[in-house]
Amino acid sequence: MADKDPVRVGILFSETGVTSTIGLSQLQGALLGIEEINEAGGIDGRELVAVRYDPQSQPARYADLAERLIVQDGVNVIFGCYMSSSRKAVIPVVEKWNKLLFYPTLYEGFEYSGNVIYTGAAPNQNSVQLAEFMTANFGARVYLIGSDYIYPYESNRIMGELVLQRPGSEKLAERYMALDATEKDYAAVIADIRNKRPDFIFSTVVGESTAALYRAYAEAGFDPKTMPIASLTTSEAEISQMARGVAAGHYTSAPYFQSIQSDANRRCLTRLRQHFGDGSVPNLCWESSYFQMHIFANALRQSDDEGIARLLPHILGSEFDAPQGRVKIDPTNHHTCLYPRIGRVNVDGQFTIVRQATRSVYPDPYLVTHSLGDWTAKLDTLPV
Repeated sequence: MADKDPVRVGILFSETGVTSTIGLSQLQGALLGIEEINEAGGIDGRELVAVRYDPQSQPARYADLAERLIVQDGVNVIFGCYMSSSRKAVIPVVEKWNKLLFYPTLYEGFEYSGNVIYTGAAPNQNSVQLAEFMTANFGARVYLIGSDYIYPYESNRIMGELVLQRPGSEKLAERYMALDATEKDYAAVIADIRNKRPDFIFSTVVGESTAALYRAYAEAGFDPKTMPIASLTTSEAEISQMARGVAAGHYTSAPYFQSIQSDANRRCLTRLRQHFGDGSVPNLCWESSYFQMHIFANALRQSDDEGIARLLPHILGSEFDAPQGRVKIDPTNHHTCLYPRIGRVNVDGQFTIVRQATRSVYPDPYLVTHSLGDWTAKLDTLPV
């Protein structure tokens, strides 16, 4: 019968190229979600099947493959993209064909598409909290460094504006590096940091060059107790590419860390390792990729139709018990209510959570307000 045919979904995560470490983790999140859904009976008996391509970390290839998924493979929903440049390449494609993209990555905000569900953090769910934490604990003289593409430019603009609201604030520099920057490429930046001595460094470096930045910092002999790197994009995945202890003492703001002590997170991590082995590196983008698949499946069970017009009403306003907590898709802006957290890297490459929201924070991608939400603190883990 036609209604028992498999449900085919498009998967576009980079398995090769400069962002492949995160891309592979996002892929595993999506595939784990599909496995769980199928093990539970699929979509009312229909198997969920991934139609999967490797965009190789190239935005133009993302666009071409999105078109292929829609036109040749006949999919209605695509799960994918990491860098903002790849998302912006795919959006015109899904809008042209009136299909749906689930995007599981933190991003710079200031965007809305009726054809996108954004499940990563908006700036009011990570940047605002990180700016407050770093300036309160270290000072407001900041050195900004990022990779040379859309997200770092916009994220640095936002962080700069947030920090400059603080007493004694100063933006000391704003530097951009190639996506394939090596440790040698950071030499001039490290010399400049040594000269200017910021209170903290804000990094929006992504991909494999993240490890090069942290190695260059460590080899320069800088001390994270007095001048840490603070990031939105340095997760467990990037830290796994560094030698033990290289990233220790630095900070990241994200809704999800592996170290969250909840039954839902522990169960999910156990299932991940059963499916993919101990080499998996779950992180904030992995978690979003995982839970958004379940949100889609739950909506499809209610709508029984993959078309965007029938599916969207069941996605918008829906909730799911994700590893980070109970998340909700906001019906007005297609973004997700998430739980901001700040973690400090320990010697094992995991994060000690030093701030966390006690309730989910409403997504405000246009930064109309700058609410921190309700916070709890593990004061014994803060710098002394």
